[in-house]
Amino acid sequence: MRAPRLTEIARRARKLLPRTVRTRRRAVQAVMAGCVLALLPSAWTHVVAADRLRTTAGAPSAEVAVVFGAGLWNGRPTPYLANRLDAAAELYRAGKVKVVLVSGDNSRTGYDEPDAMRTYLTAHGVPGERIVSDFAGFDTWDSCVRAKEIFGVHRAVLISQGFHIHRAVALCEAAGVDSYGVGVADAHDATWYYGGTREVFAAGKAVLDAVFEPEPRFLGPKEEGVSRVLAALAD
Repeated sequence: MRAPRLTEIARRARKLLPRTVRTRRRAVQAVMAGCVLALLPSAWTHVVAADRLRTTAGAPSAEVAVVFGAGLWNGRPTPYLANRLDAAAELYRAGKVKVVLVSGDNSRTGYDEPDAMRTYLTAHGVPGERIVSDFAGFDTWDSCVRAKEIFGVHRAVLISQGFHIHRAVALCEAAGVDSYGVGVADAHDATWYYGGTREVFAAGKAVLDAVFEPEPRFLGPKEEGVSRVLAALAD
């Protein structure tokens, strides 16, 4: 009696097998398609920025450098932000830029990225009058839009980490700023890997920002800081 039962079970299993294989194949295809779709936004940022990335030595001359905030530790720039600011100071000393626009978060009491960035830059040889602060650079899109609409920046060298600079260039280009990017190098630590992974997801938001062009969280009135410095240098 056992043999027939086993034969019947085997027969039924064979009937089910093709369906299982097809189901698995479709599942694999769905996963692969999902991965491709997830990577498309990141591919877009890389395509846009492909011919616009430079080293500090190879950066083109521009009136303005934009440094994006990257967090504070005990009121001071994190090592990642310090590296960005070092690159900005190097560009200024080399005569590549005339003004440094520091764009960061000052949305809460006791947390002031732009002031910390200003303090760091002045300690590294950039005169305070050459530094302009954007206190509402809450994310990359906000920083890019405000650079154009509030501070009147039409061309700039952007400074950030290598994993972020593609998105920064793509978004500033979408916001109307003719942009070149300098991606500073950092040790490949846990923060670096986290930043690289985060960019895959952040690129999706970047595409939406570029397409729908949302207004920044805070726009506010126009500010003359950049134009005032440039006018004074022209006199």
